[in-house]
Amino acid sequence: MLESIQVTERLHWPEVEMSKKHILNTADKSVSPNQVRPEKIYNVFKDLFTTGTSSFNVLLQAEEKERQSPKHSPQRRPKTSVKCASTFHKRSRPGIASVMVRAPEGSGNAIQSAHVLSGNHSNFPKPARTITVLGSTMGLSPRPGRHARKACAPNSPRTKFPSLPKSVIAREAENAKKLCILSAIKPSNVEKEKVKFFKSDFNYNPQFEYSNPVSPLVLARHSNASDRFLTQAVRIMELALQKYGSYEAFEQATGGNLLTKSRIWYNVKKYMEKEGCVGEIVVHVTDNLLSRASMTVVNGRPTLTINMSTAREHWLEGMLRHEIGTHYFRGINNSHQPWSSGVGRKKHNLKPLNPTEEGLASIHSVLFRKDPTLWRAALLYYTVYRASQMSFSQLFHDLGRFVQDPNTRWDYCVRAKRGQSNTAQPGCFSKDQVYMDGILKILRYRDKIDFPMLTALGKVSFEDADRLKGLVQMENVRIPHFLQDQACYAAQLQKIMEVNQLTDEELRVII
Repeated sequence: MLESIQVTERLHWPEVEMSKKHILNTADKSVSPNQVRPEKIYNVFKDLFTTGTSSFNVLLQAEEKERQSPKHSPQRRPKTSVKCASTFHKRSRPGIASVMVRAPEGSGNAIQSAHVLSGNHSNFPKPARTITVLGSTMGLSPRPGRHARKACAPNSPRTKFPSLPKSVIAREAENAKKLCILSAIKPSNVEKEKVKFFKSDFNYNPQFEYSNPVSPLVLARHSNASDRFLTQAVRIMELALQKYGSYEAFEQATGGNLLTKSRIWYNVKKYMEKEGCVGEIVVHVTDNLLSRASMTVVNGRPTLTINMSTAREHWLEGMLRHEIGTHYFRGINNSHQPWSSGVGRKKHNLKPLNPTEEGLASIHSVLFRKDPTLWRAALLYYTVYRASQMSFSQLFHDLGRFVQDPNTRWDYCVRAKRGQSNTAQPGCFSKDQVYMDGILKILRYRDKIDFPMLTALGKVSFEDADRLKGLVQMENVRIPHFLQDQACYAAQLQKIMEVNQLTDEELRVII
C-alpha cells in the first residue's frame, strides 16, 4: 500500500538545483480506493516537495506497517511503524552524517530517514544528487548501484551525538500553548491591509483578521507595556542616529549587504561546524516571518527558520549565536536536568526562563560586532510601549522619529499590534519588551553570573543558577565555542556597556 513507501533523500548544498528526477511507476499493481489513506499520502508528499528546496538538512519520514515476508530483495530495507520521532541519534561517518529517527518505545526499531553532508571529509566522493523512493507494494524495481548505508569507511568510528529525549518533547508539548498563541496572533490578511494602509498615505488603521482568534482574556495577559527602561531604549537609538544619521545608514554600515539563499546556507553550515552540530538541525529559509529567525521543535525535530529579507552578512553569525548557540544548546542541556519537565520545574520552584533566555540570546546577537549597538531590542521595547498608547497609524508616524523606511516601520507596527482586530484602538502585544528587559538585567549582574554554568543548567533564570549548581548533570552538556574564553567574553560585555553608554551605577539604580 502507499503507506508502506519509505522516502529517503540524499541532500547537497544547493549550489544548483537537482537535475534528475525519478518517477513512481504505479502501473505494475493496482490499488483500490479503500486501500488508500489520504492523510498518509499528504504527509509523505508534503514533506517531499515542500522541504527539498528550502532546507539543506531535511529529515524525511513516512509511516509504514511492519510486514513479514520471505521474499525481501537484498535492496529492500526492514519496515518499521514510526509515528513520532522522540529522539535523535547521529553517527559520524566520513563525508556523510547519518541522522537516525527513533520511534517511541515499543513501536519498533530505528529507521534511517535522511543523509546530510557533514562537510568534514572533502576527499570522499559527493553523494549523487538524486531522490530515491523505495517501496514494496507497488511493484517498484530497486535501483541498481551504490547503497547509502555503504557510503562510509568500514572501520570508521561511530560517535553518538546528543539526542532530544522524551523529556524535550514533553517540554515542547507544555510550551504548545505559547507557540499556538504566537501563531494565532499572526493576522491572516496582512498583505491586503498593508496595501490599504499604504494607499491611504499611512492614515488607515488596519482591521486584522485571524484564522484562530485568541480569547480576549489571553490577550489581556500580554497587553501590559512597561516604561521601566524607556529612557535607556530611547538613548541607545539616539546615539546611533547621531553617529550614522539614520537607521538605514546604521543598518548598511553595521549589517552589510543582504545575503542570497545559497550564501545563507553556506554560512549556517560553517557555523554549525564550529559548534559541532552539523546534521542536527533542520534549516528553512523564508521571507514570510515577522522575526529575523526562530528556533522551534517541529514533530520532534529542532528546526531553525531564517528570514532571508533581514539576513545580512555581518549580522548572520550573531543570529546563529542567538538561535543555536543560546536557544538550541540551552534546550539540549535542559533535557539532561531534573527540571526538564513542568513537574520538575515546579518541584525545584524555578522562576520563568524569561527574561533571562531572550536577554542572553540578544546579547549574543551583538557579541563581537564592531558596533554592538542594541538598536533592535531598544526599538522593540519603545514600539510596544507607544503601541499601548496609540492607534496603528499614530504609532507608524511616531516611529518615523527613528526609522524612515515605511516597510520597516510597518513590520515593527504589526509586531506590536498583532492580536488586535481594530488597530484604531490603543493596545499592544507586550512580548517584545522581554529582550531589553533581559539584556539590562544580565548586564547588571554580569560580574556575578557564571555564563558557562548558566548555559549548562538549561532553560533557567540566572537568578536560580547558584542554588541549582549542586544538582546539575554535566554529562553530555554542550557549551558554545564563544563561551570558551571567559576573559574575551567579559571584555565583549564591557564593550556593549560602553557603546550603549550604560553604566553600572545607572543599572544599580533601575534594577
